[in-house]
Amino acid sequence: MSVFAISDLHLSGGESINKSMDMFGPRWLNHASKIIKTWRSLITDSDTVVIPGDISWAMTLDDVIADLSVIDSLPGLKIIGKGNHDFWWTTISKMNRALASAGIKTIRFLQGNAFNADGLVICGARGWFFSSSDQPDIFETDYEKIVLREASRLRSSIAAGLKISGGDPAPLRVFLHFPAVLLGEVCEPILTVLLETGVRRVYYGHIHGNVSVPRSFESQGVTFTIISADYLNFTPVLVT
Repeated sequence: MSVFAISDLHLSGGESINKSMDMFGPRWLNHASKIIKTWRSLITDSDTVVIPGDISWAMTLDDVIADLSVIDSLPGLKIIGKGNHDFWWTTISKMNRALASAGIKTIRFLQGNAFNADGLVICGARGWFFSSSDQPDIFETDYEKIVLREASRLRSSIAAGLKISGGDPAPLRVFLHFPAVLLGEVCEPILTVLLETGVRRVYYGHIHGNVSVPRSFESQGVTFTIISADYLNFTPVLVT
């Protein structure tokens, strides 16, 4: 039993989706097939895989079922979080009903909760952009409201994780879609939660191969590790 992670699958298997990732470079050519192949070579049914966001280009819950069904068909339990492109994401109750209706049994949603996985406690939230100037116009305009909401959700998730661990932050592994710290930029509300709760290991996605970043780095006692699919050569990585 092991825990793996990979972010930013960017699947597009729904009938109404016509989105190719090839525009982001040749590494993305047939990337879904690469993910499926490497996943099946590494993951067993007793393992857990965390996928913190940008799961699918689908815009609606009906459309995303095709991609979630592909993920469900792969080995292991999957814990998935929300990314900035997961416009299909709705309430947890609606998403769970959709999974049940489609016969999807191996996917769990990470939002304000936590999961025990082979001795590690999985927590997380989407996070958000570093500042209002970084936030593209296609998203909600109230930056402060969004980022404080994400910080609150992260705090709730970590609180749930600490209940599982008996108050010990050491087993907690936090998964964010957005980086909280990177290349001199900081999302202060998110970083504050991490520091105040004693979290020491954080995994994040969102950043792709057109930006050169270290595989892992430490800031204020917290180790941050990138798990975007293209940085991992579309291969789930072991969480330690």
